[in-house]
Amino acid sequence: MLHKLLATTLALTLLGYAAICALLYFRQRDLIYYPGATTVPIQATDFSLVRGGVKLRGWKLNPGKAGALIYFGGNAERVESSRQDFTRLFPDRTVYLLSYRGYGASEGQPTEAALFGDALALYDAIRGQHPQGNIAVIGRSLGSGVASYVASERAVEKLVLVTPFDSLANVAQAHYRWLPVRWLLSDTYPSHRYLQRYRGPLLIVRAGRDQVIPPGNTDRLLASLAIPAEVVDFPAADHNDISSDPHYDETLREFLR
Repeated sequence: MLHKLLATTLALTLLGYAAICALLYFRQRDLIYYPGATTVPIQATDFSLVRGGVKLRGWKLNPGKAGALIYFGGNAERVESSRQDFTRLFPDRTVYLLSYRGYGASEGQPTEAALFGDALALYDAIRGQHPQGNIAVIGRSLGSGVASYVASERAVEKLVLVTPFDSLANVAQAHYRWLPVRWLLSDTYPSHRYLQRYRGPLLIVRAGRDQVIPPGNTDRLLASLAIPAEVVDFPAADHNDISSDPHYDETLREFLR
């Protein structure tokens, strides 16, 4: 009788565990991408890009400059909130802020493959508008994964990664140690692999109280680099408020000067 009870309990436990894994697998992109709070009217944007029949929209700052800067934001970030700061910080560059698929006023649904393809299309379009200028890239949080991929595939003058990770799969595994996340995740953003192909100047900006990207994931990214990076740590900052630190703007401006 006891044996049967234990077998039933084990079976129910395994069934429940499998159900949680299935839920994570089928709903994983709902846990990665948070476009809901970023919606803006189409007329609020001033820049667009079409790829594969999907129209992406965003903002173009300081038009007409020789050099360019592309910014890739976080998974719940309203990239237009940086317009005023970036206009002021980088007056000698034309800055491009393009909302991911499904974000802002952009069409489509976000996936790793789609965001990577869109990012390269954006770079290529910008290169056509800045044939003689350098193109620098900033990526924050999820955007650090997109930026790392672009830097591995295109000529990036300088690269800034804010609160970056080695791979999104490893970050998820660190948060859900009891689940086989690495086997379940489709969108993995393996920055540690892509950055091995980048040889340009690299700035890593870390938040000392980051609860989203564990320190170990950033440490492993640094250990994987082909060449050393400049690392700036903001000990009092957390993942979401790092850009509010009084030295954050100057750090970016000095590196990209």
